Amino acid sequence: MSRPAILFVCDAGPDVGGGHVMRSLTLAQALTAAGATCAFLARPAVETVLDTFAPETARTVATEPFDAVVFDHYGLSAPDHRALAKGRPTLVIDDLANRPLEADLVLDSGPSRQAQDHAGLTPPGAALLLGPNHAPVRLAFAALREAALDRRAAGGPVRRILVSLGLTDVGGITGRVVDLLLPRLGDMALDVVMGGGAPSLPRLQAMADPRLTLHVDTQDMPRLTLAADLAIGAGGSSSWERCILALPTLTLVLADNQVAVAAALTEAGASLRLDASSADFDVAFGQQVDRLVADGALRAMLSAASALVCDGDGARRVAAAFLAHISRT
Repeated sequence: MSRPAILFVCDAGPDVGGGHVMRSLTLAQALTAAGATCAFLARPAVETVLDTFAPETARTVATEPFDAVVFDHYGLSAPDHRALAKGRPTLVIDDLANRPLEADLVLDSGPSRQAQDHAGLTPPGAALLLGPNHAPVRLAFAALREAALDRRAAGGPVRRILVSLGLTDVGGITGRVVDLLLPRLGDMALDVVMGGGAPSLPRLQAMADPRLTLHVDTQDMPRLTLAADLAIGAGGSSSWERCILALPTLTLVLADNQVAVAAALTEAGASLRLDASSADFDVAFGQQVDRLVADGALRAMLSAASALVCDGDGARRVAAAFLAHISRT
């Protein structure tokens, strides 16, 4: 098969955010660079993300011809995979390991994931691509890795804080975090990343604080991550972006599927973490931020540990493995 056509089936929306689409888009770009053609199943929530970040990406419907399928959707399981793939080569991106999957390859980038976690949930012979070094992260992050490591090694005070809590700003968490940061910001700058439909956006746009810069539907996360000295980030797929660039991070758990990643990063010494739903969140958040700003040795430790988590070449690894499987079928 000279140029396989691959269909991506993703989830997106106010409750799940846009992370599924973004990591699938990164994998699609790696597959395209390796010789495939890729398209996304046309759903309104998915199209909203694609229109913002990849307007040139093709949409399709399930009746159009395709040779293989990639699923990135927690709401689908083995019967759904079989119904749509109809025996075609299938890759499922999943970091929950909580339901049966019909897949030839399973990508689970969880930092503590083991093969036995998927035992009984995948078909015999399914290949497991495990760990953060398989995480699909844009190559632009890997391109800045050397510069980031040099910058972190140089040390220095916190001058810029990056707040990146998901495009959809679940529950208005971004505005809440900004409110907690501003009184303790001093002369530090605050870069806040959010989507155009984020519920916190109108109120933050109305703020007249020269220390606050909003980045709405930004295309430049690699540069913002490199420029930051400290991050407040969600425990989703953007965790790997921050690890590649060795950015010290306070990780906020915003959903159940983020618990395992946040816990594993903490155990590895690569991040501090807080549960955004905890009753004492406001107080604990302030304490953790104050600690991180004041303690350069802690930031250096987090930076060094996070740099060991992944190298940023996951998308190419996964693309090569999937195309090799497709070529054998």
